[in-house]
Amino acid sequence: MNAFTLIPAALTVILLAAATHAQERPYQTTEEREPCADYNPLKRPHFGDFHVHTAWSFDANSQDTRNKPIDAYNFAKGQPMGIQPYKDDQPLRTIQLDRPLDFTAVTDHAEFLGEMRMCNTPGQKGYWHPVCMQHRWLPQWSFGTFAAYTMISKKRWGFCGDNFEDCYAAARDTWKDIQADAEAAYDRSSACRFTSFNAYEWTASVGRGQNLHHNVVFRNDQVPDQPIGWVQTGSQVQLWDYLDQKCVADKPGCDAVVIPHNSNLSGGLMFETARLTTDIVPSEPVTAEEASRRARWNTLFEVMQHKGSSECDSRTAWSADEFCDFEKMGYDSFGGKNTGNAADGAMDWLTLFVDEDMIPETKPPEANNFLRYGLAKGLQQQAELGANGFKFGLISSTDTHIAAPGLTMEKNHPGHGGAGMGAGDGVPKGLPDELEYGPGGLAVLWAEENSRDSLFAAMQRREAYATSGTRPVLRFFAGWDFEENLCDAPDMVEQAYATGVPMGADLPAPGEQQTAPRFIVSALADNGTAEYPGNELQRAQIIKGWYEDGELKEAVLDVAGGPNGASVDINTCEQSGSGHQQLCTVWTDNDFNPNAEAFYYTRILENPSCRWSQQICIAAGVRCDDPNTVTEGLEGCCAADHKKVIQERAWSSPIWYTPE
Repeated sequence: MNAFTLIPAALTVILLAAATHAQERPYQTTEEREPCADYNPLKRPHFGDFHVHTAWSFDANSQDTRNKPIDAYNFAKGQPMGIQPYKDDQPLRTIQLDRPLDFTAVTDHAEFLGEMRMCNTPGQKGYWHPVCMQHRWLPQWSFGTFAAYTMISKKRWGFCGDNFEDCYAAARDTWKDIQADAEAAYDRSSACRFTSFNAYEWTASVGRGQNLHHNVVFRNDQVPDQPIGWVQTGSQVQLWDYLDQKCVADKPGCDAVVIPHNSNLSGGLMFETARLTTDIVPSEPVTAEEASRRARWNTLFEVMQHKGSSECDSRTAWSADEFCDFEKMGYDSFGGKNTGNAADGAMDWLTLFVDEDMIPETKPPEANNFLRYGLAKGLQQQAELGANGFKFGLISSTDTHIAAPGLTMEKNHPGHGGAGMGAGDGVPKGLPDELEYGPGGLAVLWAEENSRDSLFAAMQRREAYATSGTRPVLRFFAGWDFEENLCDAPDMVEQAYATGVPMGADLPAPGEQQTAPRFIVSALADNGTAEYPGNELQRAQIIKGWYEDGELKEAVLDVAGGPNGASVDINTCEQSGSGHQQLCTVWTDNDFNPNAEAFYYTRILENPSCRWSQQICIAAGVRCDDPNTVTEGLEGCCAADHKKVIQERAWSSPIWYTPE
């Protein structure tokens, strides 16, 4: 019997649940739909993407992305899709997922939803405004005219009308179109093949362009009349106020999860007070009320996407953790000079409005840019304030700017655009994207069925995990009474739920005879497809953090598998060595301190494989010892900082312990 049982052996349990779950669901029902035929009370993993940009986003639009939300949803379902460049209005490239997704949220920037409609629709007010003409004819400057000018100065162009009402009215029309596309894509039948979410991105940029971006994902079709953006708010607190009033209070059944992303580019601000404004003037220290409000809205955190991973960084505080050196950016924000990416265009344009000396250089990222720092700081808040504002479950997504949710394979990666290379004027020679960017990752939700209510309940209870793009299946439980041989039990999952808690939850206080918690870590390798086979697992780790005697401490522990000699030939991408199709263990924390706040999460590592960039370099015949093979656009293949090998991975949401 498989040690990791996703579906219980007793089929009658599922059949009975399928017949009764419509009346006895363990979560609130807020919408009308047919009950899902494949309802599973022990839950199954649903793979999706919470970060997708289409032609309604100013940056994607400026790179000639023409696909709208309905196209993105159809792509997520497995349909082929044409992308830029275009010739005679016909796409010259076609992409398709190897496996469809279960769910997707399109998250176009709330900022400029109106402007994109006005600038690209003949007959709309503002269509012939110079800024709109520049956007259509010189789109490379749109990072300046929109991102730098409006996002940093919080000003809007004259065609928006008095108090920006014309742009807001156009944005409301666009928001209606986005909702209509989400509804058209949502499978409300009993087949439950696909779930779409109404969503948008709140794109806050403060100081020197430090990223405080959040994706706002709504539970159902009850949503505010207009998405509020960074230009209309002063801080995250005002975003929460807006959701409290315009969603929860004004729209019965409305709720949302707000997912921060790219703390690696936040310049150290993502884990500071939520009252930060454009001037970075925090008014007072974080309070228990603020921490509680953040925990209410920010139940998930995007740990990886195409602009790098935000778990930890071996160049800063985690030099002893070799696996922190994974998909790293070389700078801590997009707002400074000399970043070497599309943000440079915005900064060049901004110098027309401010003195260049006022724009600081970017800096290497420090420890306070990363999730593990935030998790540890949350323990300190819990101990000192009685509330943990950084109690995040973990997911990944793509942040695609070509409307291609779930396009995460290293092989045949076309580039996701956005801050990376665009292909509006033709596919770049050589590498199709900046070397530092990648295909991104996936979000996985453990839910009973593929419906909005079930998936949203998983988001709220943080029963979620992140992958770097592959699809291993990961379970993580904690409890006090797990048997050491529980991995061998055919009903392991049933027992784990009955006597413990899953990822994302809080470990209850121990009983009188309980001294050390036990954790189940169980993973199945991604089998892939016939055309694109999966990769075997190398090891499973538990990362533990705790706050003891006023000091934050940490340990990284191999608990299953380990070094296995597996490798990859960087000249052919041929893999060698064996790994594991499954890993399962029951680990006991014999160093547990019942008086110390703690978190635990699991990291699963696959065997090494070739990164997307190295696959392209090999296909192009590049040999770094022969300069004649390094043609235009392929210079990065032989760059000193080119990471040619990748170890795909998954991260579970943490489990927390708080002393009574």
